[in-house]
Amino acid sequence: QVPLVESGGGLVQPGGSLRLSCAVSGSRVSINAMGWYRQAPGKERELVATSTVGGSATYPDSVKGRFTISMDNAKNTVYLQMNSLKPEDTAVYYCTVKGYSDHPFHSWGQGTQVTVSS
Repeated sequence: QVPLVESGGGLVQPGGSLRLSCAVSGSRVSINAMGWYRQAPGKERELVATSTVGGSATYPDSVKGRFTISMDNAKNTVYLQMNSLKPEDTAVYYCTVKGYSDHPFHSWGQGTQVTVSS
């Protein structure tokens, strides 16, 4: 219903940082909830961060203390700040956003590759 455009992925060394962006299309958008998932080859999709707007964020133990989800309301953009990256963080990362733009929507980004390797 509402396209999401992801960016910010790439190759980074262990211990490095990346910030992923997820831009929500449209000028009449209200975001209610947001999340990030990742999927490595041969593995199931894994939740890495979720948050309701105005609420607290939730992270699994595998990324807690290293990843932070946030939103810039003026830009209608969701972010995932990733610090102290490990090789096991290598995956395709997907954002998902729930909100309202003339109608309710729940959209997914196209995915962006994150590779952590020396």
